[in-house]
Amino acid sequence: MKKILTAVLVLALFAPMLLVVGVGVVANPASSQQGMCTPVDLNVGPIPDELVSETANGEPVRLGRTQLEHAGSIITGGSRIEGINREAIIIALMAALTESTLRQLANTGAYPESQDYDNDGNGSDHDSLGLFQMRPQSGWGTVEELMDVSYQVEAFFGGPTGPNYPSPRGLLDIPGWEDMERGEVAQAVEVSAHPDRYANWEPVALDIIDTLVTEEPGGDGPPPDPDVPETSRLVFPLPEGTYVRTSGFGWRIHPVTGERRIHAGVDYAAPDGTPLFAIADGVVVSAGMVGGSSGEITIEHTIDGERIATRYIHMWEHGIHVATGDRVEAGDHIGDVGSSGQSTGPHLHLEVRPGGADGAPIDPEPWLASHDLEDGEAPTDPGPGGMCA
Repeated sequence: MKKILTAVLVLALFAPMLLVVGVGVVANPASSQQGMCTPVDLNVGPIPDELVSETANGEPVRLGRTQLEHAGSIITGGSRIEGINREAIIIALMAALTESTLRQLANTGAYPESQDYDNDGNGSDHDSLGLFQMRPQSGWGTVEELMDVSYQVEAFFGGPTGPNYPSPRGLLDIPGWEDMERGEVAQAVEVSAHPDRYANWEPVALDIIDTLVTEEPGGDGPPPDPDVPETSRLVFPLPEGTYVRTSGFGWRIHPVTGERRIHAGVDYAAPDGTPLFAIADGVVVSAGMVGGSSGEITIEHTIDGERIATRYIHMWEHGIHVATGDRVEAGDHIGDVGSSGQSTGPHLHLEVRPGGADGAPIDPEPWLASHDLEDGEAPTDPGPGGMCA
């Protein structure tokens, strides 16, 4: 009853805000770290007997049918929770892969009775149990509850309707999780002594969701157009002479949070309002304010026969000049440089993701250098928005 009253109070306090967000946010089913919290309906198809994949470190991974069935439970269970989107489910898969390689583990050393429940083997990490290695002593639940896969899924995602609200925190209880790297979100929920492990499993999580899900997520906005024509030219996203490179791809100390984290792109400082150009012909798969604070555009292209997504981050809301579903050509003015979200000054944060918007980011600079890019040229008509205030 206490949890129900708490959930009702939270909904009453935030219902007006949620209504505004529901009207103004563009659905983004394929967003990555910065994905919007849009409810999804992901249909899990036939479960294969095995899936062969590879971690980011190049380690081969072979998952069996039982492990993939647990992955299907995470996908199906998460898709039923308000506020959970495809992005959140990818993070949950990364966490379960890291903690248990998608096995529902008993722990007879800490809880002998755990072997009496359905399990895929015995673990020995403190008093941890199950897919996400949750600990009864940390308040995640009883042994009986944590030996239930469905309960662990609900606990990991959390939120006002989660079984442990407000503590321990699930994914929906992490402030600004949409603006964080995938591995960071998993760590914020799991609170592991080894926070850097989760990112290594990202490629495997992506392979799982691509293999098991038979339909793209729904939502109120138009879905990404699957017919993305081969681009005819590539253009640098900023006008020549307007920018200075300020930060590259890779691990760094975040200038706002002070945390050590992966920088998933490259930063180019430029004056507020400098026009941004589409790197190549493509389809806009998301455009809007992510998490209510960070202006972002993601475009999918076909380049040299491969699906590639480019992401442009930190625009002001009035500096976004395209909408989800728009077709653009290389050099089109899609937005203006801004400083929204976690930013210390006006700049473009540029990401490149092979495989599309759900793909893992790569270092944009070698990729850009390997292509014959034209210098960006400012259009004669700057479009709406102009210089930001």
